Amino acid sequence: MIKISFCLRRRSELTHEEFLDYWKNEHGSLVQQHKAVLRIARYIQFHGDFGAMTTKLIAFRGSPEPYDGIAEIWYESRNALETLGQDPAARAASRLLWEDEKRFVDLENSPIFAGEEIELVSTQ
Repeated sequence: MIKISFCLRRRSELTHEEFLDYWKNEHGSLVQQHKAVLRIARYIQFHGDFGAMTTKLIAFRGSPEPYDGIAEIWYESRNALETLGQDPAARAASRLLWEDEKRFVDLENSPIFAGEEIELVSTQ
């Protein structure tokens, strides 16, 4: 499996809560609608919690401001991801999602990268 991680920062005019609501209910719905053509094996939204625990972690570690959330998208293989651009329907769906992301994500300050997970600890 190959995974894309997208570390999201919200657009400045949105509150954290507005961002999470739009991401889950509007954008999440678009991902669901296009998951087959995009060959998505798994999609997870990690919603950042800016409460006391996060505040303590930041202070302890001297960390920068956290991301509003992290999107994780899995594909069955590197080939499945790399060949998406050859499918006109997948290109159109990707474009639609990207256009929607512009509505709520500060794209210039939201890193995205692909890689493979290396599981070192699991209780399962």
